[in-house]
Amino acid sequence: MRYTDLTDADCAITQALGIVGDWWTLLLIRDVAAGVHQFGALHEQVGISRKVLAQRLKALVDHGVLEKRLYHPHPPRYEYHLTASGRGLLPVLVALQNWGSRHVLGDGTLTATGESDSAEARQAHALVGTRLPVLTLRTTADARVDPVADTAWTVLYCFPGAYAPGLQGYPPGWDEIPGAPGCTLESCTYRDRLDRFTDRGASVFGVSTQRPDQLASFAAHANIPFPLLSDADLELTAALRLPTFRAAGVDRLKRLTLLLDDTRTICGVLYPLPDPAGSVEDALTLIDTRSTRATRGEQPVDR
Repeated sequence: MRYTDLTDADCAITQALGIVGDWWTLLLIRDVAAGVHQFGALHEQVGISRKVLAQRLKALVDHGVLEKRLYHPHPPRYEYHLTASGRGLLPVLVALQNWGSRHVLGDGTLTATGESDSAEARQAHALVGTRLPVLTLRTTADARVDPVADTAWTVLYCFPGAYAPGLQGYPPGWDEIPGAPGCTLESCTYRDRLDRFTDRGASVFGVSTQRPDQLASFAAHANIPFPLLSDADLELTAALRLPTFRAAGVDRLKRLTLLLDDTRTICGVLYPLPDPAGSVEDALTLIDTRSTRATRGEQPVDR
């Protein structure tokens, strides 16, 4: 019996499960969000039969979660992309990830960091060699920009939250959450050493799930000269399955740094980062290491 056949037609949970209650369906949405769009690639990624995959994709298109885009006319081939309705499911994926990381793979402790030998850390470091899907994040002016710059390197440092004094910001007990404090120090250290990144052909972006106006207030207070980007819509977070935690009703990024080259390829990951200020020097060292490897024609190897 399908969930939509149940008598509680006014329960939104019941009706939503009628569309996405199948676990294969959520995995498909996860992979499409990560930039896997073609039938063959989804078949390889998810591992279900082609018949079942075709049925799931058709149902998601029929319900407006996915849309088909023609990419090859003869014979017709289609890609599958999230609609606005589909993107509305990204917080569901992140919530499942949060719960799994904390209560299934973890011991239930609320934390904004992780252990170097954890499944979360292994997943983060496995991003090396993958490409960031084409997406945009909101700036402090609420415009949308590509988080990968047109320079040789892009440093994306992800942080839980930083706020200007006197404004609603840090939730109660923030300082007691392991790994949460130190975002202002980290951003200001990037500010003070920005010329060292520029000299290496690197652009720096800070990324948080805070609202653009909150980031704008913090940037003005701390005189941050580089862009701070908002992933409040969780598109980057879901696309890369970045480590997160939830505090004060908000899904927040754990402290993590990504190094990308000009092809959008992730060349290095720093996680966990127990020292907010020291993470800036770690990022500079990572650029130097990857630059040397690139000069020698070597592939990036994460450590």
